[in-house]
Amino acid sequence: MLENPGRETAGMFTEDNFIQLSALQHYVFCPRQCALIHVDDVWRDNVLTVRGNILHEKVDTDTYETRGAVKTVRALKIHSSRLGLAGKCDVVEFHKAGEGIEILPVEFKAGQPKHDSSDEVQLCAQALCLEEMLNARIRRGAFFYGRIRRRVQVEIGDQLRKRTEEVIAAVHDLVSRKEVPQAQYQKKCARCSLADICQPKAMNKPKLASYMVSLYRT
Repeated sequence: MLENPGRETAGMFTEDNFIQLSALQHYVFCPRQCALIHVDDVWRDNVLTVRGNILHEKVDTDTYETRGAVKTVRALKIHSSRLGLAGKCDVVEFHKAGEGIEILPVEFKAGQPKHDSSDEVQLCAQALCLEEMLNARIRRGAFFYGRIRRRVQVEIGDQLRKRTEEVIAAVHDLVSRKEVPQAQYQKKCARCSLADICQPKAMNKPKLASYMVSLYRT
């Protein structure tokens, strides 16, 4: 069972032990990348991260507007004490639907839909934060992908919610232990902005990895 030493009371985290929403996407992509960023405080940009930063600078204007039945809020700060999360939504839309309001978080990505679940987990985590803050139920969210120039809707169903909470627990465990997992080279390492720092090919060699581990044990 994963421990949660940062919890102030049963089922609640203290703000000092909140993790960033972005850590979830980093963890799904690679637990080692997540630890390098959120434990060792290492970061380096590449062309992919720069494109993402440029897109978010255009979106994150900390404003809101109303057009017809839709109110749009940009750069909305969100959190969850139950899950120990904090971050920001690129866009949250509030749609009038009959007598009620449908809440739709929208995340902007510079690229295109990914083969893993990292984007969906991040979006679902945003929905979970909004549900706690607004006492509402969110059934779907959306991505706007810059590469394909269109929205892709995502259902926030039970399976995705379960997967997301599992990732959240795993990231809390990783951060609380302050350990960086051993490198495991994969093809996707070429897309990682931390590849030069991580050195996955070199660190994946058994003798070198054992030697590096022994240095920390002496």
